[in-house]
Amino acid sequence: MALFQEKLSLSSTYSSFHSLPRILVPKPLSSRVAVTRSRSICRASWQELAGVLVFSAIPFTAVKAIANSSLGESLRRRLEEKKKEAVENSSRFKAKAQKARTDSKWYGEERPRWFGPIPYDYPPYLTGELPGDYGFDIAGLGKDRLTFDNYFNFEILHARWAMLAALGALIPEIFDLTGAFHFAEPVWWRVGYSKLQGETLDYLGIPGLHLAGSQGVIVIAICQVLLMVGPEYARYCGIEALEPLGIYLPGDINYPGGTLFDPLNLSEDPVAFEDLKVKEIKNGRLAMVAWLGFYSQAAFTGKGPVQNLVDYVSDPLHNNLVAMLLQT
Repeated sequence: MALFQEKLSLSSTYSSFHSLPRILVPKPLSSRVAVTRSRSICRASWQELAGVLVFSAIPFTAVKAIANSSLGESLRRRLEEKKKEAVENSSRFKAKAQKARTDSKWYGEERPRWFGPIPYDYPPYLTGELPGDYGFDIAGLGKDRLTFDNYFNFEILHARWAMLAALGALIPEIFDLTGAFHFAEPVWWRVGYSKLQGETLDYLGIPGLHLAGSQGVIVIAICQVLLMVGPEYARYCGIEALEPLGIYLPGDINYPGGTLFDPLNLSEDPVAFEDLKVKEIKNGRLAMVAWLGFYSQAAFTGKGPVQNLVDYVSDPLHNNLVAMLLQT
């Protein structure tokens, strides 16, 4: 839900900024060429950048205003009345989750290892406490416990983004190739290339509904960073982050839980939830590796991953990595 709201805010912000007037000042021909080249990278004026900052600050300002208002006081009092019961429920769930993890085949000393049945001297500090721990750490990155926890936090964050990004790269191309829906530019890397050239693309092919207007990739990056600060701050700070708004998060930094972060109640069953954690990190790692393939395919063929797959299935002897390397 938070991601959906971010996309809506991002789209409306872009549309608003696209309607801002530009100030055109005549310049000599030589300077016009230089300006055109620079604007191919970033066509945002300082008014547009200021607008991005102002509009992106609205959600944080609104949350702060609600927290300091009488409504915020009412929400806090209501949470205080229910918090004792919520903390007790959270403690019981954590105890069940710990038992489920102990009984699960994916955790502990008897968990599957990356070398399988082959004998190997696995690092002693990898005890199978975290999901997806197969004893793989040939670089010794997890020797320090605090560093190890931070790395896991970063890994699961990147894994989730990689899964979302893979979905966003595949779906438009699939829709376009099957004829279900046509996009102005369905291939993921060409969208970014078009923005670097200063082109304007209509979101979902609807004229006037601009994904980023003519602002360029720098404004897109600023919007993404600012709009993600709120949810990531809430996730990182955990239980106390949203209490001024009467929202209790029962989990931890990586699995906050609650209505905002678990609207489908996937954590209701502790046993299933521990298995879902393992499945999530496994699929996330696969998505990160898949993106390496997306990058390589785009560099070699200039096509999207779905088109590459179609080409390979149609003629696997000539449309493969070895054949492309021989041709080059």
